[in-house]
Amino acid sequence: MSASRPFVSVLSLDGAPVEQITLPSVFTAPIRPDVVRTIHTNLAKNKRQAYAVFNKAGHQTAAESWGTGRAVSRIPRVPGGGTHRSGQGAFGNMCRGGRMFAPTKVWRRWHRKVQVNQKRYAVCSALAASAVPSLVLARGHRIEEIPEIPLVLSDDVQSVAKTSKAIEVLSKLGAFRDITKVKDTIALRAGKGKLRNRRYVLRKGPLVIYSDDCGITKAFRNIPGVDLASVDALNLLQLAPGGHLGRFCIWTKSAFSKLDSIYESKKGFQIPTASMLNSDLTRIINSDEIQSVLRKPKSIGIKHAPLKKNPLRNLGAMIKLNPYAKVARQAEITRSRENAIKRTAKLNSIANGQPSTAKKPSKEVKAIGKAFYKKAVAESEYNGEDYELFTKWLGKSNY
Repeated sequence: MSASRPFVSVLSLDGAPVEQITLPSVFTAPIRPDVVRTIHTNLAKNKRQAYAVFNKAGHQTAAESWGTGRAVSRIPRVPGGGTHRSGQGAFGNMCRGGRMFAPTKVWRRWHRKVQVNQKRYAVCSALAASAVPSLVLARGHRIEEIPEIPLVLSDDVQSVAKTSKAIEVLSKLGAFRDITKVKDTIALRAGKGKLRNRRYVLRKGPLVIYSDDCGITKAFRNIPGVDLASVDALNLLQLAPGGHLGRFCIWTKSAFSKLDSIYESKKGFQIPTASMLNSDLTRIINSDEIQSVLRKPKSIGIKHAPLKKNPLRNLGAMIKLNPYAKVARQAEITRSRENAIKRTAKLNSIANGQPSTAKKPSKEVKAIGKAFYKKAVAESEYNGEDYELFTKWLGKSNY
């Protein structure tokens, strides 16, 4: 959400507030990271230099194909003999010493045209983001000791001509902590840029925006990470380096007051306004006005698939199918307990030498059993002349 307070304090070179001025309307523009990123990508392409490989590279030999029938590939081969180079493949991108695939050309479309109003929209969005402390902190700037964002200084800072004085001003404002962060990030560049006057890399520091150059550029230009820009020529590449919103900007009073006259006088352009004045959706949804007209949410229970249980293994499922199963199970348990008690008592009595209480058969029963056994043995011992005829056994005959 962009800045929306009506006034901004103007600070002296000592950090004391001097007066208050109205916040320019450009700081209320909607913050559009997508627009800024797209426009920054296209604008950054406009400073590229054309490059290409040598147009004859890989073709500086009189190679010809041997054709078919030689059991080798048909790639052109270097002619001659007496050297390792003769007979080697040439020209192709798969060959040693050959050209690259699709050699780069200088007539590539290097630059991109960007509509003027799109650039203005992106600049307005970047300016609005520079007034939101959370976005400035998220970009990595150390502004914990800054009294106010946006930071506006009196026009006396435009007359500062010495770097030592500029460092003193930044220290009193609490902005030198960001310079210290930049100094700690200075490192040797990787690659051949070290040989091309780009030996070191460092992070971005504050951007000083002025209206009239009375020596301010010479005072601040040698401080690591500090960039300077005229308010009449603001550049998106400086306001959002890398396409990332939230550059820490230090304004002079005259430059800050000039923003309205600059961006409200563009022909065919109006400062964009957000569709939602309050983008805090949580606050809107939870407000009493919205909650009073909303229905209560329906309580939708979670339906689970029915769990199938095997009644032969699950007693509860069996009881649902056959209620008598519970009674039968209890009777079986009772019977098994009684049998266990009897078995234990019998084993104990035998162990103690007590006579068994089992009922013995009477003498009459024993006599009947012996007589039956004796008769059965006698009848089965048949050794007569008709022994081979089974029908004569046991005193039976068909004759």
